[in-house]
Amino acid sequence: MGLFEQFDDADVRALVETYPLAWVCAGAPGAVEASLLPLVGLFDADGRLTELVGHLMRSNPLCPALQTGGRATILFKGPDAYVSPEHAGVRDWGPTWNYAQIKVEAEVRVDEALTEWSLQLLIDAMESERANPWGVEELGERYQGMLQRIIGFRAKVTSLSGKFKLGQDESPETRASILTSLSDAETVAWMRRFNEGRGDDAK
Repeated sequence: MGLFEQFDDADVRALVETYPLAWVCAGAPGAVEASLLPLVGLFDADGRLTELVGHLMRSNPLCPALQTGGRATILFKGPDAYVSPEHAGVRDWGPTWNYAQIKVEAEVRVDEALTEWSLQLLIDAMESERANPWGVEELGERYQGMLQRIIGFRAKVTSLSGKFKLGQDESPETRASILTSLSDAETVAWMRRFNEGRGDDAK
């Protein structure tokens, strides 16, 4: 396993919950449909990602692809940033791109019985920490009409891979320079997460 492929269940959870908008791809070779959809992760007692829950428009071409094939590839992209030799403080250093990603293979069940539950799960995840959380009851009569146009699904995780390229291969001095000069706060935070205890000068 490569250096950038070393991560744990907590890293997966943090990425899925912080960057919930994922590419969901399904279909036969040459006829793959793909759509960006917000997803909510379900985790077991050990913190391992077991399922992803979402919904989509019935009119979305991805919908029949999921219903027919019953499988999907789901791609999450976390923070990313271009890193220049200027950030590294070393002119004979090659520029690079730091990023985090997860690829999930899943068995998918599309079912209208999941629609309201999946919608409420997403609303709770997105609204719960707001000072005045929004609720579906505020839609009034429009809510039932909206439900007729969407359908929920559950995606059971069958395999998961990821790559977290966040400066783990840099010297402590170079990494410290990047951490102090890179303006992308999200990428910096994830670099700190993956390099804790590696002797960074910038804490």
